[in-house]
Formats: sequence, C-alpha cells, structure tokens
Amino acid sequence: MSRSKTTSIPETMRIAALHGRGGPEVLVSDTRPVPVPGPGEILIEVFAAGVNRPDVLQRMGLYPAPAGAPDWPGLEVSGTVAALGEGASRFRKGALVMALLPGGGYAEYAVVDETNAMTIPFNIGVPEAAGVPETFFTVWHNVFQRGGLKAGERILVHGGTSGIGTTAIQLADAFGAEVFVTAGSADKCEAALQLGAHHAIDYRTQDFVEVIAEATKGQGVDLILDMVGGDYTPRNLKAAAIDGRIVQIAFLRGQKVELDLQAIMVKRLTLTGSTLRARSVAFKASIARELEEKVVPLLTSGRVKPLIDSIFPLAEAAAAHRRMDEDHIGKILLEQRGDAGLPG
Repeated sequence: MSRSKTTSIPETMRIAALHGRGGPEVLVSDTRPVPVPGPGEILIEVFAAGVNRPDVLQRMGLYPAPAGAPDWPGLEVSGTVAALGEGASRFRKGALVMALLPGGGYAEYAVVDETNAMTIPFNIGVPEAAGVPETFFTVWHNVFQRGGLKAGERILVHGGTSGIGTTAIQLADAFGAEVFVTAGSADKCEAALQLGAHHAIDYRTQDFVEVIAEATKGQGVDLILDMVGGDYTPRNLKAAAIDGRIVQIAFLRGQKVELDLQAIMVKRLTLTGSTLRARSVAFKASIARELEEKVVPLLTSGRVKPLIDSIFPLAEAAAAHRRMDEDHIGKILLEQRGDAGLPG
C-alpha cells in the first residue's frame, strides 16, 4: 500500500477473539464493530500487530486487559491513520504510524491515544514496524530510565533472542554498554552476537554466574534485565557488581523466590521491576517522546531494527501463539493486510 492510499471505514472488522481461557486454540476469528476514536484519539487501519508474551498470559487468563481496553489481545500495531477523534492533531489521515495499545491490536482497526503513536521511519517496513512499540517502550523504560544504563557499563540480558532481548542487545550496544546475554542454543547465541552482544552464554551448557565472573575478573555486571525469575534471581545477585541494578520484567520460571538479603546489603544492590500495560496514557506518551528523540534516529539510520522471526495472517493467530513456544528468534507478527509492503 502506498503512503497516500486511504480506504472507507466499514462498520465491522475482523478480530482474533478469545473464546475462553487456555491454549492457542481459544484464539478464533470473530467480528466486532469498528471502534470510534474519542477526543485526542486516532483510529488506525492495522497492517500488522505484534505478538507478545503478555498476549499469551492474557489468553491463559493470567493477565486481564486493563479497564476500558478491548477484551482481545494485541499491544502494538502498525498501520495508517484512518480517522481522527476530536482535537487529535499529531497526525494527518493516511499517515503511517506505529502505536502502543492497552489491548485490541489483533484486529483490522484499533483506537489509541495519539500521544502513544509514532511515525514509522521511512526505512522500516510497515509490517516490521509493528514489532517496535512494545519491545522498544519496555526496553527504554526498564534499561535506560529505571535501570539507568550508561556508556561503559556492563549489562546482562536474559532471554537474549526474545523480542525484548534482541531490542535490549541493540540499544545497549548502540549506547556504549558491554552486553552479556543468555540464550538456549548455540544458534541463538550466535544470533545474539550478530546483533551486537559481546558475550553470549548458552544457559543449557554454561553457568552465567561463572562466565560473568571470569569475563569481568570478578567485578560482575552493572545492570541485569531479567524476564526469567525463579532460581535465576539469587544467581543474579551473585552476577551483579557493587551498586548493581536488577530489573525484573517477567518471571517465566516463577514469581516467588528466596533471597539472601545480606548479599543485597553488602553489594548495595537495587532490585526493582515494572509492568507497562496498565500505566497511564501520559506515562507512555513521555516514553514515546524520548524514543522519538533518542531511538528513532537509530531506527532511521539502520543502526537498530526490530528482528522479525515470522509473520502469520490474522486468521492464524493460534498458530502464531504456538510459534511463541517454539525455537524462535525475534518478534512474531500478525498481518492483517496482504498489500502491506515496504514504505516507498
């Protein structure tokens, strides 16, 4: 689709709905009325939507949508602005945008506050741009705002070839950090190194605590971005440097852990964490403005980019969720439009 092409807005749209809780099979095609943008909002005709771990948790009944959000999944989309709500003025109709949503991205249309959307850089493909918002917002907030990563510091990224991991590697490297990652195979470790990681640790055959101790001569890493939790948490304390920071963004191996408080005190560690989905529109807007200033130029130049593993049609959302549990590298997308191509 060209940048100038727009279409009339139908009354109904296709979505990938949740019919119950459970495995990928509960994601089925359905129809809903096309939403109407409210004050300050834009209606996006969706080209593609990102598939993320929170979508899987919502499907399983473990992460309900915030109040007021659609009840079907989808936290990020790319597409064209189809309509403007009262007072919306950041974008014109037909503009190509990528946006962070509280939900409802698995659809042909989605509504979002205009401040939570950004213009797609010219050298990023329109479907590919759907892999930017959730991971880049999350990484920027947790690594650079909450984690305070600075040039010359060391960072450990667990899950290095996930969507979050591949984004964190590229941004940390671009801003001058030394990047350690854990990944689950030799191929994944090689992929992480190709993205800019300086050290890739195969957690199936290596102990990341030992590898980091040897590589840093016992100093440890300044920041750890962890989505694993469970038994990784006490090991993170051992791998962290004096005055190190550990930022928890998920807990794939368990949310309840036993910690040695003395280790935290002696090393003066900071253990923090966050979730993004339920944060306010204004909070997300502030992240978007920082991304526009500091990260979009890197996307425009090609210094960083979303790494796409696979793209599924909207009607095959269940298959996309099954792919999440397989040996994938990077982002998984759902494509709503067959004519969504590279921007020209």
